[in-house]
Amino acid sequence: MALRLQQSVKYLILSLFTFVSIYPIFLMITSSFKTKQEITTHPLGLPSSFSLENYTSVWKKVHFADYFLNSLYISSVSVFLILFVSSLAAFYISRYTFRWNGMVLFFFMLGLMLPMKLAISPLYMMMLKLHLLDTLSALIIVYVAGHISFAVFVFYGFFRTLPKDLDQSARIDGCNDFQVYYKIVLPLMRPALATVSIVDLIGIWNDFFYPLIFIKSTELGTIPLGMLTLFGEYDTDWNLLFCGLTLSSLPMITAFLFASKQFIEGMTTGAVK
Repeated sequence: MALRLQQSVKYLILSLFTFVSIYPIFLMITSSFKTKQEITTHPLGLPSSFSLENYTSVWKKVHFADYFLNSLYISSVSVFLILFVSSLAAFYISRYTFRWNGMVLFFFMLGLMLPMKLAISPLYMMMLKLHLLDTLSALIIVYVAGHISFAVFVFYGFFRTLPKDLDQSARIDGCNDFQVYYKIVLPLMRPALATVSIVDLIGIWNDFFYPLIFIKSTELGTIPLGMLTLFGEYDTDWNLLFCGLTLSSLPMITAFLFASKQFIEGMTTGAVK
């Protein structure tokens, strides 16, 4: 009886946390179908009718397609470069011993200790001299440089858990160093790849600060900048804002659903021996 009561309390607490986590998303989606008046008068109620008129309006009014494609391009290229460069760096640092091994790892860890936003003025001047202001390449460079330290930290810890006998066996079979990384190690690090991908993708997709600094053209804006146009000086189109938020969150929700299993495995790697 006591065990059943204990299990019931656990499920009750879990259900409460689930409700608290999901209800804001549910409220955002339902509000995207409401009119502006319904959001003001009945903010927590259901819409009187489900129509795609708000989505059509936000797609045309804010040029959401351009912002979506820009965000998709920046996020996908940045995440790919982060995964590729950081996995190679972490593989080399963790699998090979050389004189400056610790110093190189410490150099990457400095990126976790020092926020890049403190260096926004030198970054702006550097992009100005390189003629990269108001380009998507500037954002990609900043994102890769800013997120590579976290990725190296995660991959380094993951590589340390893999036995080096795998490398030696692959070399006996004729694999070179890159083939050991690509054919042997890379398939085993899917949980770590999923963890870094989702964490970095969410940070890059939702970032507002760097696009505001480096992007001036409207056609090169990202989704967070596009949502800013819905905030008026005296009034705000809340129904269109909720539509934009719903559309912008769908790729993140989809990515997490596809990679959730690998993400959870990556977060719990090393927790159980």
